[in-house]
Amino acid sequence: MADDNAGSELRQRKSKTVLNEPSTEKEGLEKNDVKEKSAKLTAGSKCIETGTYWLTRIVLLRYLAFIYFVAFLVALQQNKQLLGNHGLLPIKLHLDKILNYVGGEVNQKAISFAPTILWFVDQSEIDLWLDRIAYGGLGVSAFVLISGAANMPLMIILWLLYHSLVSVGQRWYSFGWESQLLETGFLAIFLCPVWTVRQFPRKTQPPWVAIWGYRWLIFRIMLGAGLIKIRGDQCWRDLTCMDYHYETQPVPNPISYYLHQSPGLMHKFETLSNHFIELISCFFVMIPWRPSLLLGAAIQVLFQVVLIISGNLSFLNWLTILPSLACLDDKFYSFLFPEDTKRKLRIIQREDKLGVGPSPTVGVYIRRVMNICLALLIGYLSIPVVQNLLSSRQAMNTSFDSLRLVNTYGAFGSVTKERTEVIFQGTHSNDPSIPGTEWLDYEFVCKPGNVSRRPCLISPYHYRLDWLMWFAAFQNYQANNWFIHLAGKFLMNDEQTMTLIEHNPFKGGEPPKFVRAQHYRYRYTEIGSEEAEKGQWWRRELLGDYLPPVSLESLYDYMKNQSWDLPKYIKKKVREEKREKAKRKT
Repeated sequence: MADDNAGSELRQRKSKTVLNEPSTEKEGLEKNDVKEKSAKLTAGSKCIETGTYWLTRIVLLRYLAFIYFVAFLVALQQNKQLLGNHGLLPIKLHLDKILNYVGGEVNQKAISFAPTILWFVDQSEIDLWLDRIAYGGLGVSAFVLISGAANMPLMIILWLLYHSLVSVGQRWYSFGWESQLLETGFLAIFLCPVWTVRQFPRKTQPPWVAIWGYRWLIFRIMLGAGLIKIRGDQCWRDLTCMDYHYETQPVPNPISYYLHQSPGLMHKFETLSNHFIELISCFFVMIPWRPSLLLGAAIQVLFQVVLIISGNLSFLNWLTILPSLACLDDKFYSFLFPEDTKRKLRIIQREDKLGVGPSPTVGVYIRRVMNICLALLIGYLSIPVVQNLLSSRQAMNTSFDSLRLVNTYGAFGSVTKERTEVIFQGTHSNDPSIPGTEWLDYEFVCKPGNVSRRPCLISPYHYRLDWLMWFAAFQNYQANNWFIHLAGKFLMNDEQTMTLIEHNPFKGGEPPKFVRAQHYRYRYTEIGSEEAEKGQWWRRELLGDYLPPVSLESLYDYMKNQSWDLPKYIKKKVREEKREKAKRKT
């Protein structure tokens, strides 16, 4: 019986083996097929494949973090002097005006006028909060710059912090690159995973909407700049604008001096090249064909590098390079990364090709819906932007939504044909009208002043006061109340304000009794000329008074009406001067 049972079990086992053979053989073949494919891909995957953007995301995040770092560094070193409670245009007064307009309380209307976290802090501690915002931005941007990775909360923090400054920055933050940085930073939020902070977050591929969002951005920047030129100044149409640009741009650098001396034919070629780059080659970045994208990105990046070399335009050109980088894929960027990073990328590319990557989760599907919503939002907000581009009355550097998510751009729609500068001077004289009164010049950090001082090279850093002084030169002081406040600060020898300039002739002594501003025409000296041989970069010609001599006494009532803060000792000093003056009259 035992032998019969044993034989029966043996027959059953054989039967099961025969029945299972086809299935086992099929599974084995499939496994072998996968192994063979994997082996083939591994053997042929020493080179990074095209069409993926994992390394592109790392490059974009690091580059954006660098721009943010520079922007917050400028904020840390200048914002208290410009926007603090003792600054030239105090934030508190600006927010108070908005509150008065909207009914006296912080409501949705107030926040839409100025989206900033400074609504919710103690207004007497604005200076402290300006530093906190700057340090917070520096810390987060430094982390992203070093790690090459970020998540949505980190990028939202950077965007919110900088938005809080731009929204209350008034004249100091009124330029196109501020909105451009906010739009660039907003897209970067969606470039990242929600929580993970890794260079290769496996379940969050670089989303197509962010990559194409950046391409759409550089297309609008270039086309807007090109159209505003063609529709604007006649010199762009007759190819003569570059005859003036290097000399009259806001803050020239040393190379500008030499470029200005180029032959007229060279300047015409530069102008014609500018039109080709801004009006024609910008379309290359919108064609979904790798050679076109590579060519378009190369042209745009090279163009911005030339602009960086030729002038101090803040971080504008550095920032404009960034969206062009989104045209370049992992294969292009692979030379920047070590072998270990490239090995990880090859594994990801191999898994995606085999279809053996991580299975989609609920979060992945939610992310896809978010990307579609972002695409629809960009499309909707682009409607007025496109209408503006097509309009014969095209506006330059304009935001059509309070959050500055999709903006219209442009630069140098008109070019000034001569350079004028405003030079502040002070004197200890009691009567500035006496002939022969000694006036001493204040020197700013970068803007032209002393004709023998070499132009500075500071890009991507930015001196906001120097930049506004360029605008003031072809306006008048009545249109710039900060200018009058600056004169008052010079009369007080205000230490905080003096950190914004290079040379205070009254440092360490008595402040001036009068200050004035003179208006000069500036021209480059010619290479090899007698002035150049003496070390002069500029020659200047006096045009007249820009701001007549003023004293603290003459400015006191105006400053008081503006609610600008005046130290107690200044108030006491002005009262004493008024009493002495009254006594002399009696």
